[in-house]
Amino acid sequence: MTPVPEPIEVRKVPIHSVSDASELIKLIDDGVLEANRVIAIIGKTEGNGGVNDYTRILADRSFREALISKGAPTEQVRQIPIVWSGGTDGVISPHATIFATVDPAKAEQTDEPRLTVGFAMSEPILPEEIGYVGMITKVADAVKVAMERAGITDPADVHYVQTKTPLLTIHTIRDAKSRGKSVWTEHTHESMDLSNGTTGLGIAVALGEIDMPTNADIMHNRSLYSAVASCSSGVELDQAQVVVVGNARGVGGRYRIGHDVMQDALDADGIWAAIKDAGLDLPDRPRSSDIEGRLVNVFIKCEVSQDGIVHGRRNAMLDDSDVHWHRQIKSAVGGVAASVTGDPAVFVSVSAAHQGPDGGGPVAAIVDLGSDEATGYRYSR
Repeated sequence: MTPVPEPIEVRKVPIHSVSDASELIKLIDDGVLEANRVIAIIGKTEGNGGVNDYTRILADRSFREALISKGAPTEQVRQIPIVWSGGTDGVISPHATIFATVDPAKAEQTDEPRLTVGFAMSEPILPEEIGYVGMITKVADAVKVAMERAGITDPADVHYVQTKTPLLTIHTIRDAKSRGKSVWTEHTHESMDLSNGTTGLGIAVALGEIDMPTNADIMHNRSLYSAVASCSSGVELDQAQVVVVGNARGVGGRYRIGHDVMQDALDADGIWAAIKDAGLDLPDRPRSSDIEGRLVNVFIKCEVSQDGIVHGRRNAMLDDSDVHWHRQIKSAVGGVAASVTGDPAVFVSVSAAHQGPDGGGPVAAIVDLGSDEATGYRYSR
């Protein structure tokens, strides 16, 4: 029998500078979270979002050092999955969403489905496995472990899988060649899309959304995708870091998660559908003011449409040699998301191959269903 995990407290905090973790420290000092109970952090940093985006490393160090300074054991902190997505293009604001367990005796009691989180690390992923079925298999295995740790037995109860995986660098490409191996691409920036897309397929396989693809399907058959995957990659690790977020009965707590997909870059209805799926009661045609502080955050993946068309109109993102399409689509979707939520601190991550439909992407939303005052962000003019 799968043990019932502890309830979850989840808060979103602003990041005031590239290496700032002061708002995390404030949550701990105010007794909202306990440092040794933090189990995952997912955030946006203000770098370029590319291979050499070292703002992710700076933020990672700052948040881990903050937890250690507040009494969390060093070795425990080293194992916490912290996923940073670089690039806050447009109005997107740097922030972090922090997940921590709560003493069950102190949590709100309910038999309704409530937020649960599980994490796992895959077996090391070799550079020559990126873009191939070998990586899909290792990711899928890790997702299943994370599900079990979250106390989830039905894949339908999984609403968000956030991963961080290695991409290819000049160093790892050279390493593969030294062992007589070849790699899918020698373009390091392209390998970001490749790593994310392969990981998305691994998540889809683990959750039964698709059958095992072939090597030929990877990055080519865009009809194969996961509706709950959110995959990032970087230079920080050589394994798949997997965070599974879903709902379970008997956990207790005040938060719940739901999901949907954006069919294209302008699909605000897909974001609203995810918020409603999480359990927030909203009008048929809601406005951001209807949320009333009950939304913790939305987590969105986005991708430029392969045909260069949105709502029947062509755009030049794929042809632009000055500003990479990664930055353009992220900025566009970030604006759409912020117009829905009323909060520019939204998690919008680019490179969504095999994550949602072509030109769109998955949306997960965490809402606060607590019986007392809402804990989320409210903006007043």
